[in-house]
Amino acid sequence: QVQLVESGGGLVQPGGSLRLSCAASGSPPGLYSMGWYRQAPGKQREPVASDDNPSGAHYADDVKGRFTISRDNYKNIVTLQMSGLKPEDTGVYYCTARASPFSSDSWGQGTQVTVSP
Repeated sequence: QVQLVESGGGLVQPGGSLRLSCAASGSPPGLYSMGWYRQAPGKQREPVASDDNPSGAHYADDVKGRFTISRDNYKNIVTLQMSGLKPEDTGVYYCTARASPFSSDSWGQGTQVTVSP
């Protein structure tokens, strides 16, 4: 079972930037997929970005051009650089990972991101 530990998050003003990181343990290097979901208050959890082997990075439409996902395959660390943050980006951000296309998703504990003046 892959274990995920997130860091980063916090309170930022609109237009600001934040960086989230997530480290995976309990698996060999080169996970099939690592990425991020978020859940806003009163809403369902939704995908934000993912980095898959071999297809690469994928983004939700509303974060394209503002968020960048990157991954260290050897260390199994994924980061999400968020810029141009908007109040609607507020939510709990969850790291997710999958060891292979046939594995179930593993989830981190979540980290709060609040965008507010």
